[in-house]
Amino acid sequence: MPRVLILHGPNLHALGSREPEVYGHETLADIERRVTALARELGWEAEFAQSDHEGVLIDALYQARGRVQGVVFNPGGFTHTSVALRDAVKGAAIPTVEVHLSNPQARERFRHDSMISGVALGTVQGFGVEGYLLALRGLAAHQPRGASS
Repeated sequence: MPRVLILHGPNLHALGSREPEVYGHETLADIERRVTALARELGWEAEFAQSDHEGVLIDALYQARGRVQGVVFNPGGFTHTSVALRDAVKGAAIPTVEVHLSNPQARERFRHDSMISGVALGTVQGFGVEGYLLALRGLAAHQPRGASS
């Protein structure tokens, strides 16, 4: 059965209470429940990790090699600043979909540029929690027929 790593970056543990007008009222646990249900429906297994620390996220990407067939990654604020995370996404060579709850293009100028997008399979942004589900569907559709863990 294919596996997907759902990787959450900094501040995402505070979803539901942090700027709900931007990020909504659902918590990280709510997102993970919804992703788990969709993964099962698609015949995938989901695993989750969240960290506010760049190195932990890099480690998670490399440790996922050979174990997962895709990554859904919300790099949070590191999106705009981390060459190291970009290099890890590229270096781990796992199909990765970048996801953002809000639409960075509709926000402050400094959020318009992503270090991750250029090495990601695709990007989903601006659809709130649905973005995680769209990203998972995209990964599942991208999975070669008959491929598994």
